[in-house]
Parts: sequence; structure tokens; C-alpha cells
Amino acid sequence: MSAIAPAPAPGPDPAVPADEATRVRLGASRGTPGVVLQRLARDPSITVRAAVALNPATPPEADHLLIGDDDERVRVLLARKLATSMPTLDDAQQEQLSAQACQTLLLLVADEAVRVRATIAEMVKDLPNVSPDLARRLAADPAILVSAPILRFSPLLETSDLLALLADPPHSATASSIARRAFVAPEVAEAIAASTDNAAIQILLENPQAQIREATLDALIRRASAQPRWHAPLVHRPTLTPKAAHALAEIIAADLIEELSRRADLPPETVAALRQRLTTQLRGKTPEAAPQTRATAEIEAEIGWARQIEAAGGLTEDVLLKAAHEGNAPRCIALLAVAADVPAALITRACRLRHPKGLVSLVWKAGFSMRAAQSLQTLLCQISPTALLREGPGGGFPLGSDEMRWQIEFLGQPQ
Repeated sequence: MSAIAPAPAPGPDPAVPADEATRVRLGASRGTPGVVLQRLARDPSITVRAAVALNPATPPEADHLLIGDDDERVRVLLARKLATSMPTLDDAQQEQLSAQACQTLLLLVADEAVRVRATIAEMVKDLPNVSPDLARRLAADPAILVSAPILRFSPLLETSDLLALLADPPHSATASSIARRAFVAPEVAEAIAASTDNAAIQILLENPQAQIREATLDALIRRASAQPRWHAPLVHRPTLTPKAAHALAEIIAADLIEELSRRADLPPETVAALRQRLTTQLRGKTPEAAPQTRATAEIEAEIGWARQIEAAGGLTEDVLLKAAHEGNAPRCIALLAVAADVPAALITRACRLRHPKGLVSLVWKAGFSMRAAQSLQTLLCQISPTALLREGPGGGFPLGSDEMRWQIEFLGQPQ
């Protein structure tokens, strides 16, 4: 319910019919007098009040009454109507809106229901003609559903606004949302790069519209040896100096050195040096070995992170499912290995063998459910939906505990 108390219901009004269907039609009609719509905004029927909330002809006084409606659904409809009307207004209407409906939207931004605030944010996220104060308040909302669309899309957030939000983030996804913007100013990119938010930095590097200064990129390359997931985005940056290319070649796997040497913007002498390094790195190895080394390094980096969240009590199934939903295979392997207290090699062997029984058994040992096991079979073992091992009766595991222990022992046998 909104923090604003609803106005008390008035007594019977002969101008308002007793039949609910008739009142709904009146509430939805553009031709209904404003004084009647004000009466209907207090109607005991939610259907009537919803019709008034959706009516573009409802006067501001009635809209203001609906801000305090007891039912969240009515407030959501009101927010959607007001936010949707903004792109169609001309200059004269815009001036009037600023004094009336925009003020109503600002009040709705304070609504305690996340759904109401998120509706406004989604509707105005990329509009240039809303109040900058409205955009800033939505951007600072502690609920990700509310602030993330504004942080990512709103053209009304200035560089100073973004820097302030990065300095005092409303939630953990603030930097990641800003890093996805269609344009990221150099100052903003530098602030993200200076943080410890490795996921946001990866998103920043993957964004070709992020304006990353040469010094900032050099600093990230120096940190990248411990962050294998940054390597490919660094190699694919739109602009890369010869100095940066040489520094990258010192830490990346052979397959990425090969990609780096094919860049058309590097001078011939840099390309020759990269190809020489590639030849040296592959000496004594098969070309297939390099990607495997890179994948192993990614898993090892994720294991360190997984151990940290386990120590903090945050290694939950929801964290695992989020990584699976994002397609982050190294993170899933690391989380499963730490939760099951087994070497990551057991899990990668099950993946390589495309062995669903072994993977399901490891999920069981980790204390997760078949819901997680089904997601991981698809992501890690690339099992088709028709071949998945599915949950047993009551949502349990389809294998017995003795068989699952045997499957884990089998995976741990010397190869």
C-alpha cells in the first residue's frame, strides 16, 4: 500500500449510479465530467477505480486521490498512464504536465511498492522530456528493478550524476548497469575501472561505446593476469595501441594472441612480434591445448571467488542458478566444486564425457536440488532436452544415493 493515506470515501451521491458496470463505463469515458471522475476515484470497486486510473481525461485532482489507493494494481495503472502520455505531449501540454501530472509521478516514485516505481522507470527510462529530478530519484532507488533501467538508458543522467551514483551506489548492480550505457564517458569509465567490481569492468570492456582512455586501459591490462574473463574483451577493444597489444600478449592464451595478431589497426612490426610470440607459446603444445589452458585459468579464478562467498555464507542455489542463467560455465563449475568439496577436475571430466549421471550426482553431493541439476546438464554437458535426467517422484533425484556415490567415485578414478 502507498505511504499516502487514501481520502475518506464520501457518502452516497445521486450523480453516481448504483450499477457497477455503469460506473466502470463512466470511469473509462473521456466525456465524463471531472467532478464525477473525482467521485469515482473513491469508489469502493477496484474495477471502477482502475477505469478512472486508466482514463486519459481524468483530472489531476482525481489522479492525486488515486496515489493513495489501497490497491497496488490501481497505482500501477495510474503510473503507467501518466508515464505513457509523456512522449505525445506538445510544448504547451508539457508545461502543464510539469505542474500537474509530473508532480503526481514524483509522488508515485515515493510509493512503497516496488512494482509501482518499476513501472514508472520502465516507461520513462529512455525519454528525454521527463523531469531530470524524476530520473535522478529513480536512478538512486535501492531496488534493482527500479534503478537499473534508468542507470542504463536515461539520457537525462549527466556525467556528474553517474559519478555520484558510482561513489554511493544504491545497490550492487549499479556499476554493471552504467557500464552497459550506449555511451560511457571517459571519466565514468575510469571510475568503474578503478573499482573492485570485476564483473562491471568486464561489461565495460565488452561495450564498444565505452570511452576508455589509454592510461585506464593500460592499468586494466596490468590487472588482467588474475582476471581471465577480461582477456577476450581486451583483445576486441575498438582501439588498442601497440604497447597495449604487447602487454596483453604476455598474459593471454594462444588463441587470443592469434586473434590479436589479425587486428588491422596494429603496425606490421607489432603483428610480426605477436606472431613470433604465438609460435613460441605453441612450441611443444598442440593448438587445441591453449583454449583448455584458458578455460582452466577461468575456473581457477572463479573458485577463489566461490570460496569467498562460501565463507560469507552466500553460496546458495540461487547464486548457482543465476550463473547458469547467464551461461557462465566456469562460475557454475567453481560453485559446484566448492559446494561439493571436490576438485573442479571431477566436474570438468563429467562435462567432457557428457555424463549426466555423474553431474547430477555431484549436484546431489553439493546439497543442491534437481532444479539446479537440470540447468547444469544443459549448460555444462550440452545434453538435449529430450535426454535430460529429470527429477524423480516428489521432485527428488532420479538416482539412488548408493549409485550417486559410485558415479562420483568413477569420475575420480585415474584417467
